[in-house]
Amino acid sequence: MGGVRTSARSGGRRCGELLDTSGLLGSSPPRMKLLSTLSALVLLAACSPPTAKWSVVLEKRPGALISLWGESPTDVWAVGGDSGAGPEVLHLEGATWTRLATGARGDLWWVFGFEKGPVFFGGSQGLLLRREGSAFEVLPPPSPTTATVFGVWGPSATDLWAVGGDGNSKAFAWRFDGTQWRDVPLPGALATTHSLFKVWGRSADDVWFVGSKGLCLHWTGAAFETVTTPTNRTLFTIHGTSTRLVAVGGFGTGVVLEHDGAAWSDVSPPDGKQMTGVRMTDAGGWAAGTNGAVLSRTATGWVQEEPGPAVFDDLHAAWVDPAGGVWVAGGQVSALPLVNGVLAYKGTSPPPSTVAP
Repeated sequence: MGGVRTSARSGGRRCGELLDTSGLLGSSPPRMKLLSTLSALVLLAACSPPTAKWSVVLEKRPGALISLWGESPTDVWAVGGDSGAGPEVLHLEGATWTRLATGARGDLWWVFGFEKGPVFFGGSQGLLLRREGSAFEVLPPPSPTTATVFGVWGPSATDLWAVGGDGNSKAFAWRFDGTQWRDVPLPGALATTHSLFKVWGRSADDVWFVGSKGLCLHWTGAAFETVTTPTNRTLFTIHGTSTRLVAVGGFGTGVVLEHDGAAWSDVSPPDGKQMTGVRMTDAGGWAAGTNGAVLSRTATGWVQEEPGPAVFDDLHAAWVDPAGGVWVAGGQVSALPLVNGVLAYKGTSPPPSTVAP
């Protein structure tokens, strides 16, 4: 009598063992009942699963951290600004972050890869890199350009898209066959009137592009289709699942659009900040933006994450690892130079916070 049974480990005792409380406060029934109840509550709290919470993993890195991609919680890439010694390229392998030298110069705006490699990078002045094994290789663009590669995506390492521009115009879409990049002409005068920012797809014949002035394009496998959106504001990033697409952007205040398979709709939360990065999963989604703002996609819509990460710089990228950990990155990303990189994480086991030279 007087025992409390639990089902996890707490303070050296396996939850599931019987705690004998019968002799601690005497044997009177009221005291025993009170002690048993309190013991059960304490042990239940101790045995509950840990709660996911935000932590700042890296801060004040030389280059702003602009893009994230990875294979697992212990295999993550974070890339970004060139503070004078080459672009910031950080790779988490196991328990160690390492800063890698690419041999190239210029800011990197995107990283995207495949399980077991290779990993691709895009950046300023048409910079395109591929990392295969332990070596970086510069991939020549279709022609010399001053425009920036803002986004890279593809269904395979031999079928990739790279998109970009100068922020307002010079839009381009390049396609890679594993050997060389070639230019894919855009509809109408978009190359002179718009800039493209990101590309994402479900397959080779279902690829989506977003850009300035609310631009959205859909590649069907044979041609581009221009898709109407309910905004004329810049759309910085697009991501999705098998049933939902999400594009985020804005200027000052934010815009969040969702596509349900038929059309785009504006689902922006009221008074939301500009959003620059978004990542969707079957369980929901996350968006990151100015002044450390983070939105989460719940069953009822997009809501401000409270409390969010203790970050006051602008966030530019969001990524969710296969275990459900949420990663956001940024720094000084709204003006040159792109510096002061920051990385935050929401989960139950924060990643390492030191970087090997």
